[in-house]
Amino acid sequence: MREETGRLDGRLAWARLPGRGPGVVFLPGFRSDMQGSKALALREHCAATGRAFLRLDYSGHGESAGRFEDGTIGQWAADALALFDALTEGPQILVGSSMGGWIGLLLARQRPARLAGFIGLAPAPDFTAELMWPSFSEAQRQALMRDGVIHLPSQYGEPTPVTRALIEEGRTQSVLGGPLALPCPVRILQGMADPDVPWQHALRLVQALEGGDVRLHLIKDGDHRLSRPEDLRLLAETLESLVSPPP
Repeated sequence: MREETGRLDGRLAWARLPGRGPGVVFLPGFRSDMQGSKALALREHCAATGRAFLRLDYSGHGESAGRFEDGTIGQWAADALALFDALTEGPQILVGSSMGGWIGLLLARQRPARLAGFIGLAPAPDFTAELMWPSFSEAQRQALMRDGVIHLPSQYGEPTPVTRALIEEGRTQSVLGGPLALPCPVRILQGMADPDVPWQHALRLVQALEGGDVRLHLIKDGDHRLSRPEDLRLLAETLESLVSPPP
């Protein structure tokens, strides 16, 4: 199958494989994009199994238009919803990596009838308020409120710009404050050696989720990226367990 590519409304970049359902939608993380190793591994797996697959870039990410600094959780969730509505049909399995897990939960609230499954990879719902803000020093908090942006060092490349708008708008997108009803199986893969999203955060998500078909897979030596060959194999196996459950 040949992958299609395009830009929704000339802004939002996407790539799509035709195939059978349920389809798979990959939602990348904060400052990540659809060219990451997990997205490409899923593309290859779906191509090999004949399954429909969509990967995408939020505004200000990857090949999409816009400045990263202008984005917020709500804006990126709206981007994902627009692409989901325009480019998928029928039941879908959402695969959200880090911030993409939060985006996926927000998308699930909007389109619950379209969900066939949810996979979170080191999911980071509410990370702006629960993980990021508490880690700031008082000087960083003051600078953020005064200047509107601070730049944090990153082990993944250039310093990360964090805006006041990201923090403040993120509080309005909280999902961990009450019960989360996902009408589908939920699988969470979480590394216990993750320096960015502690494995205890995944437990909070499990506790918030309603329904019985929720499973958490802890990987003792797994980091935040979960991109080692063994991690990617586990991801593929987890996906197959949802689309082809054992009798």
